[in-house]
Amino acid sequence: MGTEGLALTGTYIRLEPLEHRHIDGLVAAAAVDPSLYQWSPVPQGKTEAIRYVDTALAWRNAGSAVPFAIVRTDDGVILGSTRFWNLEQWSWPQGHARYGRLLPDACEIGYSWLSRPAIRTAANTESKMLMLTHAFETWQVLRVCFHTDARNQRSAAALERIGGKFEGVLRAHRMAADYIARDSMRYSILASEWPDVRRRLSQLLDRV
Repeated sequence: MGTEGLALTGTYIRLEPLEHRHIDGLVAAAAVDPSLYQWSPVPQGKTEAIRYVDTALAWRNAGSAVPFAIVRTDDGVILGSTRFWNLEQWSWPQGHARYGRLLPDACEIGYSWLSRPAIRTAANTESKMLMLTHAFETWQVLRVCFHTDARNQRSAAALERIGGKFEGVLRAHRMAADYIARDSMRYSILASEWPDVRRRLSQLLDRV
C-alpha cells in the first residue's frame, strides 16, 4: 500500500519507522512526566514499551498502521511516538479515476504522544505537517481523521487551531489498544481543506 519503510524528515524532528531499537528511548521519554498521559495509551517501563512496539509492528505487518518514533534532529533524542492507522483502501468501481489504486484513500493519525520537554515546541506541529503533507500530497487521501478522549480539551483545542472539523462524539468508543470504553471526540480534515490547514501549520512553525 505504499507504506513500507516510510520515514519523514523535517527541520526540527524526523519520523523514523518504529522499531525495537527505539524501546529504551520511548521508556525514557515517557518517564519524564507520566501525569501527562491520562487520556493516551503511553507505555510506562520497559515491559510495557516492548508490548507497545510489538503491537505497533503487528499492525504495520498487517497493513493497518504505519508507526513512527519521533526523533529530535539535532541530537537524536526520542521525543515520543505517533502513527498513521486505520488505513482505508476503498473498492472503487472499474472506470473510476481511483480504480486500482494501491494507496490509502483515507486514514487516521493517532497514538501520538510527546515527552514533557517537547510539549509546546515545534515537535507536534512539525509531525502533523509531515504526516498530513504525506497523506494528502503523496497518498492523495480524501480524508484524515483524529480521535481524542472527550475530556482532553488540550488536544481538541490543538486540532481546532489547525483547522480540524469537529464531527461529534463517539460514545462508549474503544480505541484499538485501550481496552476500555471511552467517549471520543472525532475530528477530520478533508482534501479540499488541506491548503488552509497547511497554511495554519506553516504559520505556527514560523512562530517557533
